[in-house]
Amino acid sequence: MRLIAFVFATCVFATCVSILTSLRAADPAGFDLWRAGELNARQKALASRVGPDKSARETLGEYGGHRARLIHRTGDGAPEQHDRRVDIWIVQSGEGTLVLGGKMLDSRPGGSEGEFVGSGIEGGERHAVAAGDIVHIPVRVPHRVLVQPGKQFTYVNLRLLSDR
Repeated sequence: MRLIAFVFATCVFATCVSILTSLRAADPAGFDLWRAGELNARQKALASRVGPDKSARETLGEYGGHRARLIHRTGDGAPEQHDRRVDIWIVQSGEGTLVLGGKMLDSRPGGSEGEFVGSGIEGGERHAVAAGDIVHIPVRVPHRVLVQPGKQFTYVNLRLLSDR
């Protein structure tokens, strides 16, 4: 009789554990988490893949109206402007100079619809940016990052669709 009671209790316990485990909330679709150690490893990998434009990038996630990208630069970025998207930079390492505003020179379409690149920015404001900084760049504002020779600048770029 004790054996039957033990087997029954074990089955009840196992069933309860199974039910409670299945009730645990799963991560919702589209959830991503990039830990600092993972971003550091990806940054090191990007540093070995820098191209002729003195940059390397990896898309971390695409989510319809927005995306997350890790970008590593060893030289100046091209001037750019977005008519429908804002950029949010989360600086991971290094230092650079953000040139913001002014007039983009030789503006031409580049990338997605409403995206423009140029040869320079005339009259923009300069802001020193470094690891730990977070930058919000509004729509329709020319911008670029300048990186001194021998330096590097790595950041997560969140590009978000704007309603403005």
